[in-house]
Amino acid sequence: MLAALQVLVLVDWLLIAVACFGAWRWGGQAERGGAALVLVILGAFMLAGLVHGDELVRGIYLALDGLFALGLLLLAMRYVRRWLGVALLLQGVQFSLHAYYLVAAKRYDNLYILVNNLVSFGVVVSLLFGVVLAWRSQGAEK
Repeated sequence: MLAALQVLVLVDWLLIAVACFGAWRWGGQAERGGAALVLVILGAFMLAGLVHGDELVRGIYLALDGLFALGLLLLAMRYVRRWLGVALLLQGVQFSLHAYYLVAAKRYDNLYILVNNLVSFGVVVSLLFGVVLAWRSQGAEK
């Protein structure tokens, strides 16, 4: 199970890099905004991992998920793209996951890791899907 989780994390990192590069290269403003939001939140999560205190880190993770959802909501209201709606719904699942583990005072287990990574994977795939759609629409306009 642990090896499968590690492979999922590596694939997720690769997809983040590909999606963000693709958004900057071929995406429109919505895709670039989504990529910037993903990179900022990813950096904040990495910095939050350096903080001491398990409960404080859990609260920071919850706050970052809320900020990410708010950023996606603002992008979705401005650009009205389907991929943003899907990413926003998935981020709602992510926020609920963090809230459940925080309120129940449960330690992060393999189920948490799996769901967390799958939802993150889904958000990045939706961004990648948005990049492909933007690229295709640019090709159709030419």
